[in-house]
Amino acid sequence: MSRLEDLVLELERHASSVGWDAAPRLYALVEAIELHENEPELARRLGVPNATGRLAALEQPELPAGKPIDEVLGGIEWPEQVAGCVLVVERILLPEGAEEHIPEEDPVGWAGGHPGREDVRLVVGVLRDGDRHSAMRLRGHDSDDQVLSGPELVPALAETLASTFA
Repeated sequence: MSRLEDLVLELERHASSVGWDAAPRLYALVEAIELHENEPELARRLGVPNATGRLAALEQPELPAGKPIDEVLGGIEWPEQVAGCVLVVERILLPEGAEEHIPEEDPVGWAGGHPGREDVRLVVGVLRDGDRHSAMRLRGHDSDDQVLSGPELVPALAETLASTFA
């Protein structure tokens, strides 16, 4: 298991412990050893092991509500010390063909009330070096052994996150 995969799954379990209907969360990933060198008190408070090759996830301030995630991410540029980032976000999946019936007025409310909807939590991580990994949990299958995981699970969102390092 890669270090990014391990961290994505760890953050997914953390998000699961918080519960559903949570606001999106963004984490900056830094090398644990660098965090200990530059911010030893923070590393100690977070319980980050001082180990080469290990990543530390630093939760960022709350993302602006009401703005599309793509737009928010489009305004982010990470400093060189940030090795990667992880986004935790919930979305609504609709059954095939449902998008043909989405009304122009209140599409989110319509989708939220659709009888065939499925809530999904996405945890998508990217590293500056190009490594990517994602995890997905469906509300209807809300158990740790039902979490889907893979490097190409959410390619468009991973690409958007990767663009914050350009």
